[in-house]
Amino acid sequence: MNNEDYPSRRRDDDLQDDNNGRSLTRRIIVWVLSALLLIIVALAALFFYWASSAPKISRNELAGQSTTVIYDRNDKVVSRLGAQKREYAKSSEIPDSLKHAVVSIEDRRFYKNHGVDPMRIIGAATNNIFNRSDGTQGGSTLTQQLVKLSVFSTAASDRTFKRKAQEAWLAINVDRHFSKNEILEFYINKVYMGNGVYGMKTAAQYYYGKDLDELSLSQIATLAGIPQSPTYYNPEVKDTKAPTVRRNEVLDAMVRSKYISQADATKAKSQSVTQGLDEKHGNTSSNSVGVKEPVVDAYVKQVLAELEAKGYNPNTDGLRIHTNMDLSAQKKLYDEANNSVPFQSDDMQTGVAVTDPHNGQIVAMLGGRHTGKVIYGLNRATQTNRSTGSSAKPLMDYGPAIEYLQWPTFHSVYDTKFYWPGTDKQLHDWDNQTKGEMTMRQALIQSRNIPAIKTLQKVGMKRATTFLNGLGIKQKKPFNLQNGIGLYISPLQVSAAYAAFANGGTYYKPYYISSITTQDGKTISYHKDGHRAMSKGTAYMITDMLKGVIEDANGTGTAAKISGVYQAGKTGTTDYPSGHSQNGVMDSWMAGYTKNYSIAVWTGYDQPMNHAISTSYERSAILLYRAMMDYLDNENHASNWKRPSSVEAVRWRGHRELVLKDSKWALDFTAIDDDDNSSSSSRSESSSSSSLSSSESSYFDRRSSSSSASSNSSSQANESSNNQSPSTNSSSASPAPAP
Repeated sequence: MNNEDYPSRRRDDDLQDDNNGRSLTRRIIVWVLSALLLIIVALAALFFYWASSAPKISRNELAGQSTTVIYDRNDKVVSRLGAQKREYAKSSEIPDSLKHAVVSIEDRRFYKNHGVDPMRIIGAATNNIFNRSDGTQGGSTLTQQLVKLSVFSTAASDRTFKRKAQEAWLAINVDRHFSKNEILEFYINKVYMGNGVYGMKTAAQYYYGKDLDELSLSQIATLAGIPQSPTYYNPEVKDTKAPTVRRNEVLDAMVRSKYISQADATKAKSQSVTQGLDEKHGNTSSNSVGVKEPVVDAYVKQVLAELEAKGYNPNTDGLRIHTNMDLSAQKKLYDEANNSVPFQSDDMQTGVAVTDPHNGQIVAMLGGRHTGKVIYGLNRATQTNRSTGSSAKPLMDYGPAIEYLQWPTFHSVYDTKFYWPGTDKQLHDWDNQTKGEMTMRQALIQSRNIPAIKTLQKVGMKRATTFLNGLGIKQKKPFNLQNGIGLYISPLQVSAAYAAFANGGTYYKPYYISSITTQDGKTISYHKDGHRAMSKGTAYMITDMLKGVIEDANGTGTAAKISGVYQAGKTGTTDYPSGHSQNGVMDSWMAGYTKNYSIAVWTGYDQPMNHAISTSYERSAILLYRAMMDYLDNENHASNWKRPSSVEAVRWRGHRELVLKDSKWALDFTAIDDDDNSSSSSRSESSSSSSLSSSESSYFDRRSSSSSASSNSSSQANESSNNQSPSTNSSSASPAPAP
């Protein structure tokens, strides 16, 4: 071969390489295009598969009102959110300026798109990726928003690709079957406008006392801007910066869409968003559900908080909420606290929680009394952590002593002089006396402070904290010795913790909602799984001792006694710090339970340093507790507790006492027959006095004449107050603060 042939061969090789390269490139392109096509086909198939299961939507759903309805446990309507009178605005009643404002700020290509807007979706995604969003428009068209408001919820759990596909499919179909004016009409009448108001016609009346065609351009723009965030953009908020900025965004959008001139926008911007507000809220009224708002206010407030925690928007999602409330009990609780039980003054407050020991369901709740027109205000059943006084003793002192130290009910404790460790501060009881050696049962029934603190020292803070944590009681700061005679927790926490004693030692976290049904018919049910907080033996022995607080003549809660009712409970009061001039107590509690209900009642003043509870009204808490337990037990009578096999009844110094069967104390005593219908203290129908004062007696006499549930206690109500034990006046004394 000649050398001249080499260049030709190289050219052929290069040509072959080029051909191979182009062939590989073509194959890669074909593979990529094929893969993209397959992905597109797969996505399209998935889209249509999801779309096939989309809920049906009709004119009724689109034009209907997305009211969230709250029911009690018996399907009685408790509340309707957005219950203001609603006026539907037909398209002919809606001024063009409002239509233009809504379209400009929500969907400026509304009249050109077909229900979905691919360019808008891409633009919104790009802006979100690069954080360039101006906050005026997202990826959903106005039609998609209408679909979402009509048949879907806004819960985070529902924000899935499947839901978005169904939303897009329905939006396309809505756009095909309804005119743009109809869609706009549906939207303007459906959106949530803040303060329980739905629809812009109603909002015009609520905020300005005017019809839509009477509004100024500034007011029109304000209304159009509200739906994106009604809580922040409505003109009645305290800080008007946010609604002002939002209104101006609407006006600027109208200028860009050439609906108004820059001069018109500038003039409208010069007006305050509060200009023309109507404090009387125009021609709007409440749709009655047969329940006054203050009656259920505290409970509904907590339901809304629980809904929002689950990711729902109760103002826009059109939910059906079934709660654990017993509406009859709720009404009874409200009436007793506001109209029947004697309180020192209308300013004296209360917080009450009623729970079901079987499952943690919250049966009734009261956040205050004589609250006026305040809605969703301070809920003293959940939002205040006032000292529980001696109501803490079963939770932090004696419960752990039985659980961890296996103390019998007759274990010796000592009511002797005591100084707070490391200080010269002496702990006193209400009577400034010490009683020497006594049993744990006697110390708890008589609510002696020093034995309780000494018991806590024996238990140790670590074990006491573990016991409290098991009952849902936690705090950021470590618990200390003083908490043994006063925990800073809410009535709901106390009720839930005492419920564990009632049911044999299982703690259930309290909850309000039993089920949620969304607009598309999906129902989610809720329940709480309990956990073992203490042994059955501990729960039974605490209950047996706490019966004596109510039944024993020396008990601090004898005014709570109800003939024939098996119940256990504990009182609690908090004294003022030493040197304070107030004559009375800061807080007064009653917490108690049957097998079916656990009730915790706090009473006191919101500003305790300015108002003290006088001796005469320390027992308002007990009387309110008694009224509710009398009513509830009459509705659902509870049997007595049965002694578990881990506990033995023994005879100690002539009294029936209890020991844990596997404890060292059980070896020293012979078990006695125990029918479980007795305790060391007398039964409810025994001769022990109820020690009601004359005013309390007359109160229960009035109740007995109006309620058959009270007839069982009429003989108790007529007893003289001369039998009152001194220890009923105050069940605990708050210690001087340790340095």
